[in-house]
Amino acid sequence: MLIGLFNAVRAAGVPVSLRELLDLHSALQAHLAFADQDDFYELTRLIWVKDERHYDRFDQAFGAWWQGVVTEPLTPDALIPDEWLRRDFMRQFSDEEKAQIEKLGGLDALMEAFRQRLAEQKERHAGGNRWIGTGGTSPFGSGGYHPEGIRVGQGGNRSAVKVWDKRQFRGLADDAELGVRNLQMALRRLRRFARQGAQEEFDLGGTINATARDAGLLNVKMRPERRNAIKVLLLLDIGGSMDDHVHTCEQLFTAARGEFKRLTHYYFHNCVYERLWQGDGGTYSNSIDTLEVLRTHPPDTRLIFVGDAAMAPYEITHSGGSVEHNNAESGAVWLQRMATKFPRLAWLNPMPMNSWDYTVSNRLITELLGPRMFELTPKGIELAMRELVR
Repeated sequence: MLIGLFNAVRAAGVPVSLRELLDLHSALQAHLAFADQDDFYELTRLIWVKDERHYDRFDQAFGAWWQGVVTEPLTPDALIPDEWLRRDFMRQFSDEEKAQIEKLGGLDALMEAFRQRLAEQKERHAGGNRWIGTGGTSPFGSGGYHPEGIRVGQGGNRSAVKVWDKRQFRGLADDAELGVRNLQMALRRLRRFARQGAQEEFDLGGTINATARDAGLLNVKMRPERRNAIKVLLLLDIGGSMDDHVHTCEQLFTAARGEFKRLTHYYFHNCVYERLWQGDGGTYSNSIDTLEVLRTHPPDTRLIFVGDAAMAPYEITHSGGSVEHNNAESGAVWLQRMATKFPRLAWLNPMPMNSWDYTVSNRLITELLGPRMFELTPKGIELAMRELVR
């Protein structure tokens, strides 16, 4: 039976191996899950899914496989014992749901009605308000509507008593819509922990060792909290064509601030020149000398550019090419200085990769910085973080 599920999960792109399949068999033999579909689902996901980005794929594969299992023809003799259903149902009911079930005369009446309908029904049924089928208003079936009842199969109006496949992790996949949560997951590849600061974390291992050395007399040990020691310099392109990507950049900035404690950020427009902005307005009084930024940040700082790299080529290649002021040195000179001081850098581009070749400035920046431009997607950020930890 598990081979079908195994093949479905692998086909969905979840990297599960024969080792995990055998582990699941062993867990079932040890009765870690028995006669409970939720327990079986959670146990299977625990053993088979090693990366939370694959949760949604697993849910979809499991749901499709389970639908095939539960839509097999049933007979009254094949029904799950009442005590299993009762235990599974009642532990999930709210007070309001329990009151709704009482409308049918209680759970006993609901189960008895289900058995009678199943015994009387001789063929598949769709629609209507009595038989077990799809798309109707019967309290038994799938794809229809009834405020209280037993769902058989998938679909419906979220009004069935038992719905386990809610797909709560659909925002974690590599190709999912951008959100702060999945951006944080991608940024977490850029980590190097160190223990810094005052003693503020309980040291379990140290306490056990010290207590053992003191012949069992409790000797509590504390240690500095582990913090991410990575230093990040985030330079964000704002204005012009980047106005279309403000929301995405805000999400990235929020995720980065939550993930990196040693984060410094500045703004630029189109290309980096002799000054960077520290806040709104882009005025001289609200800016900082780029050379000062280069001097005050150590070489092991990870540099991340965020921009669409879409500009006139001369903004990169020529002095005086900036659209806002008469720059004494070209953008290429400043980008090379950045790359020399911070060899671990990456450029995140909110535009799709297949559009980059249509912009000359994209190709120029790639020539200057190397193949270190990545899409501003969870998968692209993950690749960029791998580049930054080399």
